[in-house]
This record gives sequence, C-alpha cells and structure tokens, in this order.
Amino acid sequence: MSKLNAVIGLVNPKSPTNVGGVLRAAGCYDSKQVFFTGSRYLNAKKFHTDTKNAVERIPLKSTDNLQNVKPQGATVVVIELVEGATPLPDFKHPENAFYVFGPEDGSVPKEVLKWCDEVVYVPTIGCMNLAATCNVVLYDRLAKLGGVESSDATIVSSRDTNNKMKWVKG
Repeated sequence: MSKLNAVIGLVNPKSPTNVGGVLRAAGCYDSKQVFFTGSRYLNAKKFHTDTKNAVERIPLKSTDNLQNVKPQGATVVVIELVEGATPLPDFKHPENAFYVFGPEDGSVPKEVLKWCDEVVYVPTIGCMNLAATCNVVLYDRLAKLGGVESSDATIVSSRDTNNKMKWVKG
C-alpha cells in the first residue's frame, strides 16, 4: 500500500455515470475514499457504471459539507477552470491531498474556494467530463509522486482477465 493519500470530493455530481467513472479512476490510481454532496447521484445510483466494483474497496459516502470531511492534514486541491488557477503540468501534488471536483454542469461554489489551499486546472481545448478530469488528475499525481511500479507484473495484475497479450519487438 502506498504512503500517498488521495481522497476525492465531488460537488453535487450530475449522474451515476460520473460517479461510477470516478470510482473506477479512484480504484486505478489508489485513491482512498470518495465523498459527494447533493442528491442527484442518490436519485439515480441504481444506474451506476462502476464496472470494476471499486465501491467494494473504496468507501463512497454522502455528506452535506465537504469541508467537514476533509482528511486531517490534507491539502485541499480544487480542480476547476478558474482564472488564476495553476495548470496541472506545473502543479506539485501534495502527498496528502483532498481533491475537490465540481459538477459537469456547474462550478465549484465560491464558498469552497474560500477554504481550499490550491486551485488547479487541466489545460485542454474545451472542458472534459468529471470522470475524465478525475482520471487525468489522479494519473498525473501517480506519475509525479510514484506509487505504482512500472513493470510487466503491474500489467498482468491490472489488465482484464481476457487479455493475455505479450509484445516482443521483432
């Protein structure tokens, strides 16, 4: 298990597809927990898309206020297209982080920006959906901080059971 600690906070996620994709990203990139606010996910969670059943390993909890569930000692990093934010390629991830993502059809509220430590954006042409953004940020975190061994053993343990492919340069 990694010494890194990443927890995710979602502001009123729009759909179970979004949350399912975030849970899958959390499982792939060693996030410890996912919190969410709002009721839209709860109203439609039966349609979830967590195809790797990450929710069995990563707690998913509803909260009225993300500030109340901020992990002790964590740096709060809001991921949002906000003028003045740090571009992700230039960002140095903290070891203990609470990443807060806004909804696809809105923004992180100004009240959250008041208690966050950092605001980061992913430079793109247009905006990505919630799950894609979470994947990019968490991948960037592990790529910069380490935490996953790059080896054939990692490939074998990570791939789908139907994939037995090997590549030998010819």
